[in-house]
Amino acid sequence: MAHDTLDTPALATDRVVMRTEPVQQRSAERIELLLDDAAQLIDEGGIDGVTTSAVAKRSGSSVGVVYRYFPNIQSLLRALAVRNMERYLERVWHGVENSGPEPWSSFDSTLNAFVDMTRHEPGFRALRFGDVIDQRFLNPELSNNQILARKFADQVGETYNFTPDATLVFHMEVAVEIASGLLARAFQLDPQGDEAFIEATRQLCGDYLRTNIPLTVAP
Repeated sequence: MAHDTLDTPALATDRVVMRTEPVQQRSAERIELLLDDAAQLIDEGGIDGVTTSAVAKRSGSSVGVVYRYFPNIQSLLRALAVRNMERYLERVWHGVENSGPEPWSSFDSTLNAFVDMTRHEPGFRALRFGDVIDQRFLNPELSNNQILARKFADQVGETYNFTPDATLVFHMEVAVEIASGLLARAFQLDPQGDEAFIEATRQLCGDYLRTNIPLTVAP
């Protein structure tokens, strides 16, 4: 597969706004608990149900404690969206490591990880990676789907031992956009997901990737 030269910086430099990890373990645990409580509130009342006072009440903390870590609800939701992406990518990498050698054998596990998180991860169905609030929720320069496409391109390049190029990233982003739209529809009315739309996503994205990025296994 021919590769174009990227005119942009290395794919790894996405400059995603990640959470600042506290030095003290106690503070880190408190942040995780606040995010857990916010996720539960999202499941119960949607994103609009997440307020500073509601998070404080649910966590048994004061409003001042919440403000100590999150100056506003936007920053709390962004931290939760980042955690969602981190947890999703961890599942994706685990699926890749345990997939067979056939080209795109890891695609099913990548899709299954998203479906499983939408079904079972608190708050994920409504918030996902923040794209329901803003397509550039995690980074003002890149859409959330562009971030995912670049992460996937990096993974594919590492797995098949080549440097990702702009063409590869484009095709990955097209596949992510297709999947994002279809999976949003799949879970729009059914918290378990409409299987017909899930399988359509599997077929359409799988066919698109295999057609436009014909990976080969090294002998």
